[in-house]
Amino acid sequence: MTQARETIISISDTPYYHCVSRCVRRAFLCGNDHYSGRDYEHRREWLEDKLHRTAKAFAIKLCAYAIMSNHYHVVLHIRPDLSDSWSDREVVKRWHSLFRGNLLSQRFIAGDKLIDAQRERLDEDISLWRERLTSPSWLMRIVNESIARRANKEDKCSGRFWEGRFKSQALLDERALLACMAYVDLNPVRAKIADTPEQSDHTCVQARIVSLKQHRPPNNTIDVFAGSNPEAQGLPFLLNDYLQLADWTGKLIREDKRGAIDESLPPILERLALDKEAWKILTRQFEQQFGQWVGSEHIVRQLYSDKKYQRIPSTSHYRNLIG
Repeated sequence: MTQARETIISISDTPYYHCVSRCVRRAFLCGNDHYSGRDYEHRREWLEDKLHRTAKAFAIKLCAYAIMSNHYHVVLHIRPDLSDSWSDREVVKRWHSLFRGNLLSQRFIAGDKLIDAQRERLDEDISLWRERLTSPSWLMRIVNESIARRANKEDKCSGRFWEGRFKSQALLDERALLACMAYVDLNPVRAKIADTPEQSDHTCVQARIVSLKQHRPPNNTIDVFAGSNPEAQGLPFLLNDYLQLADWTGKLIREDKRGAIDESLPPILERLALDKEAWKILTRQFEQQFGQWVGSEHIVRQLYSDKKYQRIPSTSHYRNLIG
């Protein structure tokens, strides 16, 4: 049965979410459509740019993404600490970068004096906008609507461009987060349209590698790797560890690649107690293996219990794959 979005996306459960949107009838979003002979490759850049421009306004960071021919994946990190730190003016400015706002917000930004009743009404709007600017649903809605309108205009047609609402998976622990990021970033490798992570165009891992080679920080919409530093806000891994893991996993996935695959596990997998065979399944079948919540078996079972499920589904594969 379809789950209400608010039961899946809950910051009290986890700040990390894997979201996927697919084109209606699996039509082409990007790339070459061999049936019609049309080239939609330029739309990959549309979508990647729109993700970054939209995330720039939100208190949400991009952990991983991949733009494929008829769908895209993105792993999001909700950062309510950022939205809580914004002044009212900052919230309104960010909202105005996405929407026109209203007469009161326009007057507020212009510096006009508002009477008490007007300010109270505006405060209600600012509170609502602050909340929406931490919502993955609103980010995905803005991105998808913009791309749909632009693609339909280019195709001179109307109607649905995307399938129903986007699919969402909550990533409940470090193992689930790491596996999902690798699954997303290595989509082009798994689809055999790229040989290595650095050749995987329109992915977050490629953006990280390019910025590293150019000795500059990545786009500020991309989440940073904070490691085990409890004071830092970011991904609980080290960038070097993740890039080594992505390279090793790419070779593991591409069995047709030349060169022997090192049988030893990268240190980050050893630390998280994930074995090679489980990792191979996770990075190839992450979506198929799990439902709305992904994490260690005991965490998932506790979540089902907390949400008062009358019947807890089988979680044995969580134990076998995640732990």
